[in-house]
Amino acid sequence: PSVLDSFALLSGQLNTLNKVLKHEKTPLLRNQVIIPLVLSPDRDEEIMRQTEGRVPVFSHEVVPDHLRTKPDPEVEEQEKQLITDAARISPDAAQKQIQSLNKMCSNLLEKISKEERESESGGLRQNKQTFNPADTNALVAAVAFGKGLSNRRPPGSGAPVQSGQPGAGAIIAGASGMQQVPMTGAPAQQQPMLAGVQMAPAGQPGKV
Repeated sequence: PSVLDSFALLSGQLNTLNKVLKHEKTPLLRNQVIIPLVLSPDRDEEIMRQTEGRVPVFSHEVVPDHLRTKPDPEVEEQEKQLITDAARISPDAAQKQIQSLNKMCSNLLEKISKEERESESGGLRQNKQTFNPADTNALVAAVAFGKGLSNRRPPGSGAPVQSGQPGAGAIIAGASGMQQVPMTGAPAQQQPMLAGVQMAPAGQPGKV
């Protein structure tokens, strides 16, 4: 009941205020002039609170700016010049200028949207993963530790090497006879090396 009573009181006051404002003898508020009654160079906390910190003081310096109802004289002159220039243009010419301006704006918007789409697609391409981590890990494990490699002897690895081409036979024998051997013993017993891989002699079959 108290809320309803307060609402009824406020509603009655608003209706009375509207009747007063709509009365023919009431002057228009837009024709009234606001006159500052108190000007002070000191900081006013109430004005700070009401203006959310934008106006700290209400002094002679800020009053003309905050209570101004007309633009600067220079701006008024520019507006008058623009209005005069607009009145000289015929409706057809004005329509053509409007269409050309709209076309330019549309082209500009299309270019901007195209650039945004290209930048977004470029960012997606850069962020897209181009490899499979599982395959990479499998390859690294196979190369470094021999994981997943077959122990079967390749076909033809035990056959003797043809003696017709000693250079090629040495390379083939060395490639088929790759093995890990300890580097102990006399230097004379060390077999020839090719690119860091130990090679078997040309006349002996390769060893796995």
